[in-house]
Amino acid sequence: MSSFKVGRMAEDIKRELTAIFRELKDPRINGLLTVVRVDLSNDLSHCKVYVSCFEGIEKAKESVKGLTSASGFIKRELFHRLPMRKCPDLKFIADDSIAISAEINEKLRGL
Repeated sequence: MSSFKVGRMAEDIKRELTAIFRELKDPRINGLLTVVRVDLSNDLSHCKVYVSCFEGIEKAKESVKGLTSASGFIKRELFHRLPMRKCPDLKFIADDSIAISAEINEKLRGL
């Protein structure tokens, strides 16, 4: 497959996952959860979803546990919203890039 199709599908998955996360009612999943990056394999069978939270890495790790338990629902919703033959296996990974960028921003404002 061309890398263009994989990149386009990764962006579509990122957009739809953001919408799906807003619909989830699990108390472990934080409302300030953000999808940072989506890495999709070339054969579209595996997908790593990097999520970050404004409240820190601990809240992001707790949200990953909730997302992992709801992965069946998320896969079904993703399959119905996007035109694909097979929904990729989703792996959620906590990322603290938002906290790091906020620290850099504060340091730059202090200069």
